Amino acid sequence: MNSMINKHTIRAILISLNIIFSQISLLSQSIDYQVVFGDDWKKAITFEQENRSWMEPLLAKNHISYPLAIAVIFPELVRYSALRDKMEITLLNALYINLGDEYANFSIGQFQMKPSFAEIIREQVPGSIGRRSGIKFSKRSGFDDIKAFRKSIVTDLEDPKTQFIYLIAFLKICENNFHLNRKEELTRIKFLATAYNFGINKSASQIDSMTDKKFFNTKLFKTENYSYADVSLYWYKQYKSLNK
Repeated sequence: MNSMINKHTIRAILISLNIIFSQISLLSQSIDYQVVFGDDWKKAITFEQENRSWMEPLLAKNHISYPLAIAVIFPELVRYSALRDKMEITLLNALYINLGDEYANFSIGQFQMKPSFAEIIREQVPGSIGRRSGIKFSKRSGFDDIKAFRKSIVTDLEDPKTQFIYLIAFLKICENNFHLNRKEELTRIKFLATAYNFGINKSASQIDSMTDKKFFNTKLFKTENYSYADVSLYWYKQYKSLNK
């Protein structure tokens, strides 16, 4: 009798938890990020539309879904501020180039990439991308002077088209490291967006544990935070509904 009660009790608890988590998920996706981010969202949409003509062919050449790739970086397009970017590039030129990412590791450029991210991409890319891709980066060993290596990274990250090559490399590295082709597209986007925001050098379990965490905001000073992956999924669903 007790075992039957325990089984029924456990089943009821599991059903209740499932309902609660489903409601939380629906609540998260019910946030209208287009309204939340206002003009920042509009600027990001404009950038995507005005640059689609060169971004889409590059992704197609590397057999990467256009909406998947843009979804991964769209929150950073929303966060990008030209004025703040100039300030952070100035600091990187003064500190990162001379002292390294321990002293300055700001996100810069349209896709908000950090020098430490670029360093990881340069080291990992050879084993993840085929020769036909045409994607090549100079590794640290190819520079006599560490400052010259760091300067080359800052120069890369100031150019949206070069940053986009880093994005392609990031997606290929993740495919190679985490076997993402076996997952359906929404799950892949959620994982990739989190990895892009949280860190490519983390384990799959660490990345999965961060997918619903709310650390993303667009302001210099602390405001309400949102889930980076949730913002990515919101844009993706909007794009798909408009491009059926």
